[in-house]
Amino acid sequence: MRIGVPKETVENETRVAIVPISIPKLKKLGFEVIIQEGAGELSKYSDSEYTDKGAQIGNLNEVMSAELIASINIPNLEMMKKGQMLTCMADPFRNLKQTNKIIDAGITLLSLEVIPRRLSKGQSMDVNSSQDNLSGYRAALMGSQYIAKMVPMMMTSAGTVKPAKFIIQGAAVAGLQAIATAKRLGASVQAIDVRLAAKQDTESLGAKFIDVPGWKDAESSSGHASLFTDKGLQEAFDNALMESVKEADVVITTARLFGADAPKLFFNKENNDKMTKEMKKGSVIVDMNTDTGGNIVGSKENEIVEKDGVTIIGIPTLCRAIPNTASMLYSNNVTNFVSVLVDEGKLVINQEEQVLTGDEGGISAGYGGILIAEDGKIHDNHSKLMEAMR
Repeated sequence: MRIGVPKETVENETRVAIVPISIPKLKKLGFEVIIQEGAGELSKYSDSEYTDKGAQIGNLNEVMSAELIASINIPNLEMMKKGQMLTCMADPFRNLKQTNKIIDAGITLLSLEVIPRRLSKGQSMDVNSSQDNLSGYRAALMGSQYIAKMVPMMMTSAGTVKPAKFIIQGAAVAGLQAIATAKRLGASVQAIDVRLAAKQDTESLGAKFIDVPGWKDAESSSGHASLFTDKGLQEAFDNALMESVKEADVVITTARLFGADAPKLFFNKENNDKMTKEMKKGSVIVDMNTDTGGNIVGSKENEIVEKDGVTIIGIPTLCRAIPNTASMLYSNNVTNFVSVLVDEGKLVINQEEQVLTGDEGGISAGYGGILIAEDGKIHDNHSKLMEAMR
C-alpha cells in the first residue's frame, strides 16, 4: 500500500497533510509513504525530516500514482485515475463541480470534514475540531492586533486602562477557543449563540453569555431554541446583540453551515446593513467565514478592509497562519482515519464501518460518513443531500 502526499497548490495554503512524526505510525499500518519534494516546506518540515522517519521523497507523478492520496485540498484530479482513493477536505456539497469530476473519474472520495463526530471513534479523526480550534485562537490574536488600544486592564500612575471588550458570535469549537484566548489576553468577553445550551460552555470559560429576553422560556417549553421560527425572539436576539456590538472593541464571527453559505450575524437584513455604522470607530471585526459568503456585510475574502471606520478582517482558514501546529494536528487526524481503511495489508472500504458510511439514519441523523463517492457514484447516505444541493 502506498500513500502519496502532494504539495498543496491552493493560494495561501501553508499546511501539509502528513508530517514526519506520523510516518512511523503509517509504516506500522503497512503504508509506504511518498512525499512530494518540498511539500512540508511552508509548514517548516524539511524533506530530510521525512526521510529520517522512513518516508520517500518523490516527484509529483510518483506521488500521484499512489493508491491513496492524502491532501488538505483537492489536488490535481487530471493526474488521478479510476480506482484511486482521495482523502482531503473536499467540501463536497459546496464544490459540486469538483465532486462530480471525482465521481465521473471513478475516484473514491473520503472527505474528512464529513466525519461523524458523534461517534467516539471519530473524534480523533475530526479535522473540523482540530483546525477550527487553531482558527479561533488566531482570530482572537488578530482582533487584538488591529485595535488601537490595550487588551488587558492596566492600573498605572497615569490612570487605569479598561480592558478591551470582545464579542464572540458562535460558541462551537472556534468560538470557544476565541473566548478562551481573549480571556487569557485579559479582555472582557461576551458571547452569543443560537443554541441556548452553549451558555454553560461560554460561562465556564469566564465569558458572559448575552441574554435574550424570553429565550429561556422558549427553550424550556420546546426542548430547543425557537429563534429560527419565532419572529419575536429573532427581534429580541437582534436587539440584545446590537446593544453589545455597539460597545465592542472586537467582534469575532464563527458561524458556519454545512454545505451552505455562512449565515449573517443578525436575523434582520437591516441590522446587518447598519451594523458597522452602529459600532465604535476604530473597532475591529474578524469574519472567519468569508470563504463561504461571510457573516458580515462588507467583509471580503482574503482582505482587510475598512467600513464606516471599522476594520473588517476577512481572512478565512486562519489556522493556515499556524501551519506547523495545524499540519501536525491534521496529520494525526489523517493517520487515525486511514487505519479504518486497512485490512490485512490492503486498502478496503468496509461498508459496515460507521466512520466511512454512517448509520442507517444517514446524513440527517448526523452520521453521513466520510465516504462520499465510490465506484463512479455518490454513496447512498449522501445521495439525497447531493440532489438537494443541486
